Amino acid sequence: MHSGQSLIAELESAVAKGSPEQRVSTLRRVTDLFLNGADRFDEQQVGLFDDVLLHLVQGIEVRALAELSTTLATVDGAPSGVVRRLAYDDDITVAGPVLTHSRQLSGDDLTKIAQTKGQSHLVALSGRSILDEGLTDILIDRGNGDVTRTLARNNGARFSTSGFQNLVVRAEKDETLAESLGVRLDLPEQMFDRLMLQATEVVRAWIMAAAPAEAKSRIESVLSNVSGRIAKQVTAPRDYKRAEALVAAMQRRDELNEEAIVQFLKDSKIDEVVAAIALICSAPIATVDRLLRDPKHDGVLLLCRAAELKWQTAVLILKSRFSHSSISDHDITRDRSSFLTLSTNTARRALRFMQTQASVQAH
Repeated sequence: MHSGQSLIAELESAVAKGSPEQRVSTLRRVTDLFLNGADRFDEQQVGLFDDVLLHLVQGIEVRALAELSTTLATVDGAPSGVVRRLAYDDDITVAGPVLTHSRQLSGDDLTKIAQTKGQSHLVALSGRSILDEGLTDILIDRGNGDVTRTLARNNGARFSTSGFQNLVVRAEKDETLAESLGVRLDLPEQMFDRLMLQATEVVRAWIMAAAPAEAKSRIESVLSNVSGRIAKQVTAPRDYKRAEALVAAMQRRDELNEEAIVQFLKDSKIDEVVAAIALICSAPIATVDRLLRDPKHDGVLLLCRAAELKWQTAVLILKSRFSHSSISDHDITRDRSSFLTLSTNTARRALRFMQTQASVQAH
């Protein structure tokens, strides 16, 4: 191939005396040449490009390598040697694109990288469109929360029985993971049963609200089976009659709004806050009381979204509710992300579902 000879000559010149800028320029030219004819090159010609690119990437700056990785990641038939070189790079900006998208990596490559590289590489692997059970087992065993949550959201990931078991165990302390697992159609019913038993009431409601249509009947059936075994909170009854009468009168005068709730919070009138949110959300006051007083924060976020309250008001509620113990900046940052992700419609659906379940269990 005549053009191949000229490429090799240019390579030798670049390696011998080319400046870093010239090497990057040559790398881009060779890459473009490959892309323009990738669907026509035979195995020998692709091998030549592989050799050329492997020589050129030596000593190339990270930014140029990351650019090459992004370019080759989705190209079927990309030179496998240089793709492997990029995938094993310790810099995730270089390795990430090919780890997530390239089909040129062998199963052995994926396994070795999963066994040896850090968490950012495992997250990238977890986003691949197809993952077999052997690989997901490794990723679950070595991965942190970001890895397991990415896997649970990946409909192309397949899990062994032990893999699913490990995810369900970890979901006990990770509500985001529980939510993603709960809407997977391939989660065995026995494990879904356990997931629902250990999940908070809000997580169960979110799963039902977010589940695809084809999964709703299955979820309803499992929830019906486990509802009798879900532990019920036993708390001393509170008398909200005075607070309910006050907020009802305020609503009739068109004075019941977010500003009024903020003032209640500033005055430490928690009963009035509970009654006001219950009225705004058209929810039983017992449900609102339970969610606001639960040690976990997700009930507060759901109620604030359903009532269309601002994040600043949600923070005031969280701080008032936890006046007996401080709430960390880390928790507030995490909760803000959850709050902004949750839509008002989803929050209201989840709240309605919660009320329906409570009504069914009461009868």
